[in-house]
Amino acid sequence: MLLWLMLEGVAQAQSVPPDAGQVLADLVGNDPSAGMSTSVRLLLFLTGLTFLPALIVVMTPFVRFVIVLSLLRQALGLQSSPPNQVIIGVSLIMTMLVMQPVLQDVWTLGVGPFMDGQMELSVALDAMMEPWREFMLANTRRQEMAAILDIAQIERPETLEEIPTTAVISGYVLSELGTAFVIAVYVFIPFLVVDIIVSSILLGMGMMMLPPPLVSLPFKLLVFVLMDGWVLLVQDLAAGIVR
Repeated sequence: MLLWLMLEGVAQAQSVPPDAGQVLADLVGNDPSAGMSTSVRLLLFLTGLTFLPALIVVMTPFVRFVIVLSLLRQALGLQSSPPNQVIIGVSLIMTMLVMQPVLQDVWTLGVGPFMDGQMELSVALDAMMEPWREFMLANTRRQEMAAILDIAQIERPETLEEIPTTAVISGYVLSELGTAFVIAVYVFIPFLVVDIIVSSILLGMGMMMLPPPLVSLPFKLLVFVLMDGWVLLVQDLAAGIVR
């Protein structure tokens, strides 16, 4: 009796109403391939989002901001203030502000038409990379690009369009690293002068047992605050980026 009830329940569960196909057709659409195409486009878009952290690191000024802010913390003599989370957050926000025109062009030219089904994947990728390539090439120095082309054994192209995207990204990353360390040198110099002056005063007073960084830290913070260091640093970092 129990087996009969179970079989009857399974049979009722497997029965499909006559209009179930019409309901599914109304949900998906009259063209089955259209629903599948939309699903594939959504899947590709979500998969592309997994590469977003790597794109932020190698194709935006994020590296420049993080390095300069981290070295500024060392120049001030602070070990963990501001913390790494704050430095990364500030660098990310600044990157989004600087890259807003480029990201808008990427969405308008490539991502939007691809999600609407108006453009194939290969064409959309080329359209998305075009404004990003222009941004990276505008902020890449000739010396770094020549070094990357020599490493990859690529002949010198006659136009910028002939440079492979991988070479453009590599040259841009090298340029950002070089620019970040050059800016860090200028950031270090004022605080180094303060350290030298404090060390000389302590040595002249015979206080050799007193750590100079402990005494120079308040003076360096005072100098940084009086010169409105955060605003000047952020403005200089953003002004040095060609958009």
